[in-house]
Amino acid sequence: MNHKLYLVSTPIGNPEDITLRALKVLRESDIIVCEELKPARRLLSNYEIQKELIPLNEHNEKESAKEVLKLIKEGKKVSLISDGGTPLFSDPGHYLVSLCIQNNIDIVPVVGANSLIPALIGSGLDIEKYYYYGWLSPNKENRRKELNQLKNLNQLILILDTPYRLIKLLTDVEMIFGKSVKVVVAYKLTMEEEKYYRGEISSVLSEIKKNALKGEFVLLIDNRK
Repeated sequence: MNHKLYLVSTPIGNPEDITLRALKVLRESDIIVCEELKPARRLLSNYEIQKELIPLNEHNEKESAKEVLKLIKEGKKVSLISDGGTPLFSDPGHYLVSLCIQNNIDIVPVVGANSLIPALIGSGLDIEKYYYYGWLSPNKENRRKELNQLKNLNQLILILDTPYRLIKLLTDVEMIFGKSVKVVVAYKLTMEEEKYYRGEISSVLSEIKKNALKGEFVLLIDNRK
């Protein structure tokens, strides 16, 4: 029997962004491995899918991964989802995938929604080459150190952070990269409030402060000379 682990991409905001293949795989799964139970149940209820859920997160990753591996070996069809978007991007699951590979279990990505590609294609910038940095440190001093290192890159830089740190992050970017650096904030992608804030950091920061915005976002910094 050819054992498999399915990595299923789920919507990042708009529930209509699920693929037909993702729905088929989830409906056929015996078990769905998720980050947290509550968001997973809420997500799956949109599609009237009820399955046994196993939480796998930073608190229980090794124990859960071993349990999931055992179930796959027993012949169960298992899918891994994150709270939203493509699994493994800044999410738990890497240990499980490594464990499966070590045990000759096929890894099957089921492609779908993510925040990076929409942020890039809607930015209006030249996106043929870019540098994905991902999540910054939550610690203020470490975050500023990371931004100072990124300032040396002659690149279009992509950064992720939590919604409540949006204004703090932009304030640090303005301080480190200078007031005239061009940025794009791709805000609440796929949702009703979706918007792209484009321009020099000083004007983008001013508009976001004025509206006291807090929501999921991708930040693009055009640091190309």
